[in-house]
Amino acid sequence: MQVSEICTRLTVTCRRDTSALDLARMMRDRHVGDVIVVEDSDGGARPVGVVTDRDLVVQVMARGVDPELLRADDLIVGELETALASEFVYDAIWHMRSKGVRRLPVVDSRSHLFGILSADDVTRFLAEELSELARIVPRQIQREQTALEPLAD
Repeated sequence: MQVSEICTRLTVTCRRDTSALDLARMMRDRHVGDVIVVEDSDGGARPVGVVTDRDLVVQVMARGVDPELLRADDLIVGELETALASEFVYDAIWHMRSKGVRRLPVVDSRSHLFGILSADDVTRFLAEELSELARIVPRQIQREQTALEPLAD
């Protein structure tokens, strides 16, 4: 299955100059734990970073920094890891695990924002896969019972 089939298409985005206070308000108002920082690129929005609620707690609140002074660009740490919409889910899981991230912005072939893949999306997908696997045994038993002729007494 491809990432495009399980990722969340509705994302909350901001620009690099959005204040930490505005980010927190966006997360509260939209009931999300992350905002994707984007910039215009070739007729679309290209993700350049992700700010999470944890980033706000660790980098702003716990340090006692005025949230009006910091911008989204100040909160972006390291190089952004993304997943291609056409990528297989298991490849994206590998990226998440190897980079230690719970969220991956999903991009199309032009690097424009397509959606976001979260650990919750992956968990839902894997739970469905395991549920389908668990249905094999009862079906196998039913098939065997149907195929077997009654034994002569």
